[in-house]
Amino acid sequence: MATTTADIHPVDEIPPARQLAAFGLQHVLAMYAGAVAVPLIVGGAMKMSPADLAYLITADLLVCGIATLIQCIGFWRFGVRLPIMQGCTFAAVSPMVLIGTTGGGLPAIYGSVIVAGLAIMLLAPVFGRLLRFFPPLVTGTVILIIGVSLLPVAGNWAAGGAGAKDFGEPKNLALAAFVLAVVLAVQRFAPAALGRIAVLIGIAVGLAVAVPFGFTDFSGVSGADWVGISTPFHFGAPQFKASAIVSMLVVALVTMTETTGDLIAVGELTGRKVEPRSLADGLRADGLSTVLGGVFNTFPYTAYAQNVGLVGMTRVRSRWVVAAAGGILVLLGLLPKLGAVVAAIPAPVLGGAGLVMFGTVAASGLRTLARVDFQGNHNLTVVAVSVAVGMLPVGVPTVYEKFPDWFQTVMNSGISAGCLSAIVLNLLFNHLPGKAGSGAVAEADGLPVGGREKAVEQSREETV
Repeated sequence: MATTTADIHPVDEIPPARQLAAFGLQHVLAMYAGAVAVPLIVGGAMKMSPADLAYLITADLLVCGIATLIQCIGFWRFGVRLPIMQGCTFAAVSPMVLIGTTGGGLPAIYGSVIVAGLAIMLLAPVFGRLLRFFPPLVTGTVILIIGVSLLPVAGNWAAGGAGAKDFGEPKNLALAAFVLAVVLAVQRFAPAALGRIAVLIGIAVGLAVAVPFGFTDFSGVSGADWVGISTPFHFGAPQFKASAIVSMLVVALVTMTETTGDLIAVGELTGRKVEPRSLADGLRADGLSTVLGGVFNTFPYTAYAQNVGLVGMTRVRSRWVVAAAGGILVLLGLLPKLGAVVAAIPAPVLGGAGLVMFGTVAASGLRTLARVDFQGNHNLTVVAVSVAVGMLPVGVPTVYEKFPDWFQTVMNSGISAGCLSAIVLNLLFNHLPGKAGSGAVAEADGLPVGGREKAVEQSREETV
């Protein structure tokens, strides 16, 4: 029976089992392609055998599920207890490929991942205290950048998936457009209960159309095992190499910045504001999941922005829904044949659903920015420059390829680049002392937000 007592926050409500399963599956489908992409890229670059690649993927799905359960349900000081999906971070792909191909293989990767996870757990309280540097001006900008930077991912899916032989074929884009139309039609015309699973319905209808038109390939299902269990250190004992550890520590700082943005975004969408303590708990769960990743043959974990859009679009705010999604991921990790079925969903089907989900994240950022005062201050400049810096690596992926590896790791992620820019520019224009005779106006929480122009304007009004 659903828990609907008036004093229970929507985040803590437990929907009926049928809804839990449907909403949870919707979250899994939204992030599945991204979740398996990291082991595919890293394993492919290291020229691993198909059997080892399959092992990496099932290990990844298993730890994805465990990490999601830790983040949503939580225990002691681990877990933000919000509807947050966890998955492998793309920020670690380049350093891991470099370590794996030239610096010691998978054992060296896993050694650096374990150290990075421990570092995240130690640094979590420090990041928690930085929450005061995330007023609506910064959070709105970061949420906007998260949404816009994800749109190329949906675009690649809609065109057939990056590297596909038929990439950009009209039939792929037509299928994606059809799925998008189904999602919109369900949201507009179906009852509210069905509207909440509009993405799931869109993907199901798209898959039903894709099968007779030859979009699907279920050949991998027959070759997959029924049961597969990831054992610790399957590829050998971890090796701790200084150069690998340093590069992964840089990745850890980037993922902490991205996760902070995602947690704040979900807090905005669900109406449960993220506090310094809960932010530290969420980051600590990230660190623990990353350590588990190093032990169980997978990679660093972070909050998945793809699912932030789904929470905003469906308005289903229960963390137990995402916990159910974590349970489904654990099943997929333990039952490779089931995972192979989900993997057969064509990229264009996911692309059609992704366009509306990721666009929802960007729109949520604009909604947050609507609460910001842009009169008589430099807030517009903060947003403009931060979005520009965040979009630079998204629009021109090779823009930083002549820079050192550590710089590329930080700045090639549009989310971390835009987030850092927003924080620095907000400090520059709204927190640092201005010219002589100027002051800053404090908000209710005591933070200076207006900058010197706002203070000067007020003093002029008082003079008049």
